[in-house]
Amino acid sequence: MLEEHDRVVLTDDVAHPDLETGDVGTIVHVHRNGEAFEVEFSTLDGQTAALATVQSSQVRPVTGADITHARELQAGAAARPR
Repeated sequence: MLEEHDRVVLTDDVAHPDLETGDVGTIVHVHRNGEAFEVEFSTLDGQTAALATVQSSQVRPVTGADITHARELQAGAAARPR
């Protein structure tokens, strides 16, 4: 079962304009015994890009077979370069 501080990968698009399938985040809160999670998504320099509530079916745990892939957030997104 996924827990707070676990890293997860989005397996489905969610209702948030800055997030895409494949984005990686960290669980910051577990809802209803793991039915849903509050997940923080950050830029590679540690700035929060998004905070979203996702269903357990919309994420999977990060595995050793995963690699990092970078993409830039669209203009107007929550996180901006300093």
